Amino acid sequence: MTLRQRLENLPVGRKLLIALLVLLAAVLLVSNLTFISAAYWISRQSVAPQAMHTIGELFASEALSTQVLASTDAADAALRRLDGYSPLRAAVIYDASGNQLAQLQRGERLRLPERLDDVAAWRAGEIRASLLVELPQPDERPGHLLLVASSELPGAFYTGTLTASVAILLASLLLWLLVARQIRLLITRPIRELEALSRQVTRDEDYSLRALPKNQDEIGRLADAFNTMLSRMQAREQQLKRARDDAQDAFDQARGLAEETRTSNRRLELEVQVRSKIEKKLTGFQNYLNSIIDSMPSALIALDEQLYVTQWNQEASVLSGTPLDEALNQPVFIAFEPLKPFLAQIRHTSERQQVQKIERVTWRRNDELRHYALTFYPLMGGGGRGVVIRIDDITQRINMEEMMVQSEKMLSVGGLAAGMAHEINNPLGAILHNAQNIRRRLSADLERNREAAAETGVSLEAVNLYLLKREVPQLLDGIQQAGSRAAKIVSHMLNFSRMSNRQLADCQLPLLIDQALEIAGNDFALVEGFDFKSIEIVRDFDPQVDRVPCIGNELEQVLLNLLKNAAQAIHQHCGAEPGRIILRTRLNPPWAEIQVEDNGGGIPEAVRKRIFEPFFTTKEVGQGTGLGLSVSYFIITNNHQGQMEVQCQPGYGSTFTLRLPLATPVEPANA
Repeated sequence: MTLRQRLENLPVGRKLLIALLVLLAAVLLVSNLTFISAAYWISRQSVAPQAMHTIGELFASEALSTQVLASTDAADAALRRLDGYSPLRAAVIYDASGNQLAQLQRGERLRLPERLDDVAAWRAGEIRASLLVELPQPDERPGHLLLVASSELPGAFYTGTLTASVAILLASLLLWLLVARQIRLLITRPIRELEALSRQVTRDEDYSLRALPKNQDEIGRLADAFNTMLSRMQAREQQLKRARDDAQDAFDQARGLAEETRTSNRRLELEVQVRSKIEKKLTGFQNYLNSIIDSMPSALIALDEQLYVTQWNQEASVLSGTPLDEALNQPVFIAFEPLKPFLAQIRHTSERQQVQKIERVTWRRNDELRHYALTFYPLMGGGGRGVVIRIDDITQRINMEEMMVQSEKMLSVGGLAAGMAHEINNPLGAILHNAQNIRRRLSADLERNREAAAETGVSLEAVNLYLLKREVPQLLDGIQQAGSRAAKIVSHMLNFSRMSNRQLADCQLPLLIDQALEIAGNDFALVEGFDFKSIEIVRDFDPQVDRVPCIGNELEQVLLNLLKNAAQAIHQHCGAEPGRIILRTRLNPPWAEIQVEDNGGGIPEAVRKRIFEPFFTTKEVGQGTGLGLSVSYFIITNNHQGQMEVQCQPGYGSTFTLRLPLATPVEPANA
């Protein structure tokens, strides 16, 4: 057991006596230390300095200082006369040169400076009182005397201090004994009596006992409080007896209720088990539904009545760029900003419970324009009203619809073109035939012409001269050229209307493209001063694309049309950068792709939608028939079972893409 634990376990009276004894000892110790310190300070600050000043004044007289500095023996003799002076600890005499001449030390030797120049540094680090006195000499430099005071007090002082301390200690012990007796009478005895009473109450459990009233101090008030506690405990014991009887009755009732509770607990356990199984199934079903919703190709967004997001599938995150954690519990126009223009329709669906549909909207995704269909469904349930938004990507469907519409236009116009071609061929043949006969019957080389002129008395030379004067041959040339042009248009119409029965053959695609470029370079003459060869041709051929099943001359015709259109667009654009046509081939199973890209002026959206329609042209009258791209589209889609499309951006050029199947397609059925 430690000293602290022993002190804590002592009685209160002994604790007070020990505390008083410690206090007296501490006061006595502090008083003695203070007295000794004060005596030391007075001796250091007053007695020793005054004695050293007196000695210094004696040595500073000119006669004595001259005698002391005369020799080392004189200096030693002078210092020995100071040996009996108790306040002096040490003394040193320095000659006129600052060297040590003689020294005196009492008790343990001190390290005194050898030269006068070291005195200042030594005094700065010395705690004893010291004095440096100048010793004058006539007509010479003065010497110096260093005096060091003793820091010790006289032995009589310590003896007197010890005697006074012992007397004070004896007086303190007598006083402590008197105080201890009173503490036992006034504090310890009442506490022990109260302790004995509490032990008796605890042993006998007799709460009727009471403590005798004493003085009105803390112990007396503690006795009163103890009596009050005993009174309350006595009353509480009586209440406990009555409560014990009541508790026995309650225990009997509780036993019956416990049995009923046990039965109820069994039922609750069964219900909890059933509920846990149901919750697990619901959780699994919820996860299954979430997986289904995330796997759907459409974006699904559920909103509450305030249009805050409550459900958000994976496709919605991909389409909007907003993760699920950031989208939940956010307004829909913040989580999915492109839906902001449709807030009125969404609120209408929520308030009037009516389905709203937006057939087509166009948003940019990955630098590409995509088409989407929006449907807003009302949501009803126990959780309140809301809206479910479904966003479907209909870009592929729109493209297919445009292709189907284009194909139907081709089929319907093809039949019309065939009938028109047959109807136009008859009068066109007559015009060309009669124009040729007029030339023959005006020729002087034919015998029948000369005979008819002689019968009528007309000179063929004069007639031809008249006709030449009136430019009739030029008119006939114009008729023949117009007829030939019309015949060419009719030929295009017939080719457009007929189904191809030619066989596909493997052709080297790069060689075919180069042949089309060579023909376009030799045949192109749009206006004077423009050369097809001035256009930069960039070939970007995929080495994996070599031989492709196709009809070589027809595919060459399609490429020639595209090259001529690209050159004309570049010439009309007149941009700052030089003209450039990029020809690409790519392997995109099951297709082989051909792209013709130019940096012309591009195609407006309104024109792009009708660009493959027969007889639709943006050229001036007489410069285009409007059959070039429509025939090309017919050749690719009908004769080759491929695809043809155009992407364009006004001001930045156009790109035509041809897709040819890598495998030989099945022969198309006759229309």
